[in-house]
Amino acid sequence: MSQTGPMSNSSDDEFDPRASSLSGKVADDVMAELLAMRSSIDNIDATLVYLLAERFKATQRVGHLKAEHNLPPADPGREVAQIARLRRLAEDAHLDPAFAEKFLNFIIREVIRHHQAISQTRNGGTDAAAS
Repeated sequence: MSQTGPMSNSSDDEFDPRASSLSGKVADDVMAELLAMRSSIDNIDATLVYLLAERFKATQRVGHLKAEHNLPPADPGREVAQIARLRRLAEDAHLDPAFAEKFLNFIIREVIRHHQAISQTRNGGTDAAAS
């Protein structure tokens, strides 16, 4: 029985963690260290994917609530506050705040698109203002 989650390999059957154009071109000990580091990165990437999936499940619930009460898909005040909060968190984590803002803006655009679709489906194409 295969488990599913950030550390499972059920969807990674075709992923070769040793794949590299550097194989055979660098010393074995360097390659081993590189692969160990990349393994940690691979685990973090998997965790990010599952965290994003959980985030989108939560935002889908928000989208249904907004559609039920004919609320607009976007909430600019919340978005501004979230971006400011994420920039502060990024600074505290020594991550480029501009990168963090771009990342959150991408997620926000996708969430708004989902909320618009939920509203259109629920309300027969008469969603609330998209601003």
